[in-house]
Amino acid sequence: MIKKTTKIHGNVHLTGSKPTLQAPVPPYIYLATANTRCPKIDIYVKPGDHVNMGQVIGMRQAAFFTQPVHSTVSGTYEGLEKHYHRSGKCVDFLKIKNDFKDTMDSSIVERTDEQVKALSHDEMTEIIKNCACVGLGGSSFPTYIKFQTKNKIKTILIDGIECEPYVSADKKIMIERTDLVLKGIEYLLWAFDCHDARICFKKKHSDLIHVFQNALGNPEYKDFNITVCTVKDFYPQGWEIAMIKSALGIDVPSGHLPSEFGVFNVNVSTVWGIYLALKFNMPVFERMVTINGEGVNAPANFNVRIGSPLKPLIDKCGGYKNPEIPKKIILGGPMMGASITTDDCILTKTVTSIIILDYHQIDATSCVRCGSCILSCPVGLQPVTIMKTMQSMPVDKAKIKALNPMKCIGCGLCSYSCTSNINVKEFVERAKIIQRLP
Repeated sequence: MIKKTTKIHGNVHLTGSKPTLQAPVPPYIYLATANTRCPKIDIYVKPGDHVNMGQVIGMRQAAFFTQPVHSTVSGTYEGLEKHYHRSGKCVDFLKIKNDFKDTMDSSIVERTDEQVKALSHDEMTEIIKNCACVGLGGSSFPTYIKFQTKNKIKTILIDGIECEPYVSADKKIMIERTDLVLKGIEYLLWAFDCHDARICFKKKHSDLIHVFQNALGNPEYKDFNITVCTVKDFYPQGWEIAMIKSALGIDVPSGHLPSEFGVFNVNVSTVWGIYLALKFNMPVFERMVTINGEGVNAPANFNVRIGSPLKPLIDKCGGYKNPEIPKKIILGGPMMGASITTDDCILTKTVTSIIILDYHQIDATSCVRCGSCILSCPVGLQPVTIMKTMQSMPVDKAKIKALNPMKCIGCGLCSYSCTSNINVKEFVERAKIIQRLP
């Protein structure tokens, strides 16, 4: 009997209970010239120029916004070099030779809490824009654009759910930087003149619930208006629409924004980035990254300098287990991340995790039209119909657009639940390209 898939499996316990390690800062740092949202860049430095940590060295260009690129070390800019990006593509990176001094740019200036509170909403928005704050849960959506809403925000929801298996980076940030996360939430309450913030956890995460309930019991937080909110344990509960429904009982229809319903939602790691921007005028220069999976000897969480190569981190994990077996390397969670075939890749700001698994060939069989992908799709798409339409040549573009694949959130449940081992998600991703066509 076919059932709706709401549970996925993966061993987070390989890393979740271990202390976070500080990754060595490498001799060279690499910063992507482009990403999935910004295809072009204006470079502000030339080879041989000295750069400081936090200095703007380029400006990425997108269709409706720009995004500064900050150096994450001090040192010398040496030019462009190609490496693999979290998107799975080989792209140009700005190469910086590290002088290991971490000389801060003059723009990095600490503010007192009183100074932060005195900032207007527009001033906070501009700071967050200039510090290139983006969704650090993996979305990379510019945070300042969400700040620009004209809707009155009644509730701020903090996503501490960490939905995908194998990943525990958000958990470690919440346990090891609890006070700073709470301070970042306080800044958000000031920014929106809001009096209701809720940190969302799955009910099974009793350790996190205990940590934050204890912290919020301290007298210094009595006026914060922050509470712990438990939500159901299913995948993809970390999807903002599911989280809002579970936490507030509000249905956000497709094509509408949470802000229209008075909700501002943000990932807990993004809160950390907002704290750095408003407190220190500082971009995110390092982040917590999980390296996990049965393909490495000693999975761990690391504080990693943005722009670090992956291979030295694998070495810090004791290297590959069974190196004679080919590996599958996934940047991001196993459900929504991008697979690459090489460890010659760079850790960008939105890489939450690297999952390394032994590669085993799994042959797909013919679709039996069991309907498991339709039953499991959280947004009500018909993945099998999209797949069949994509397989028919020439592709019926009008039919693809009518099936609306852009509603897909990329959760991967269609592929995970497929009884024929078909990568249904790949067909849906290709259909999205067609729907974007005029």
